[in-house]
Amino acid sequence: MEMNLKDLIDRASQILEKEPRLIQLPSEGKAVFVGDTHGDLDASQEILRRYLIEPYRIVFLGDYVDRGDDSAANINYLLRMKLEHPENIFLLAGNHEGHRVKELRPANFWESLPLEKQVQYGQVFSLFPLCASSVNGIVALHGALPELNSLEEIDRVEWGDPNWDRIVWGDFVEGDGDLLGDRWGRLQFGGTYFERLMDRYQKNILIRSHQPHAPSLMFQKKCITIFTSNAYFPIRTIVVADLEKEIRDARDVIIERI
Repeated sequence: MEMNLKDLIDRASQILEKEPRLIQLPSEGKAVFVGDTHGDLDASQEILRRYLIEPYRIVFLGDYVDRGDDSAANINYLLRMKLEHPENIFLLAGNHEGHRVKELRPANFWESLPLEKQVQYGQVFSLFPLCASSVNGIVALHGALPELNSLEEIDRVEWGDPNWDRIVWGDFVEGDGDLLGDRWGRLQFGGTYFERLMDRYQKNILIRSHQPHAPSLMFQKKCITIFTSNAYFPIRTIVVADLEKEIRDARDVIIERI
């Protein structure tokens, strides 16, 4: 018998409470990075069908709800799979998981829920990690890089604070510049900011989602933006990376259509 929503959220919360804000990926095997799925249950199921096997770890980059038609089914499926495979699936936070902290549109998933369920989902989403990192040069998150002294300080980032806002709401803009301003509540960052933070964190490529009209490759092919939902485009993309070799730019990973 399928568990009810409260039991699902309670059990998922028990696992997520043990995870840090910064997920350190192992130095062996491969990782699959998944962009916004936004209610595209078929995309989530297809990815797990293909890659929920050794030697893969699967990192979802946030935005599981809103826009698409199957938001509840999509996030509930992913929570169930997280329960079954806690060491192989990681669910990072996107801005749509933070609707109760910073409102957004469209919010068709959230607006369909009674207050009690909004609170339940909001509580489990607040436990989602914010970033994933690998020793071979990868950093992955939803939006833009935070301004911290080290990546490890992500473990101290609180939901709603300025660095949370950069991580889940920030945009990158092709070209030079640091902080370029605010567009509709989304901070805009240029190549100077990107290069400064990547050098500080000693990472070579950033894998992100969030920004559907950004170039798929920016900043000398070191910033990769992907989407994995047909709520945006008919083509859904993921990144597959070998965790055992040095990753210097996008030429060292596989950008795959599903």
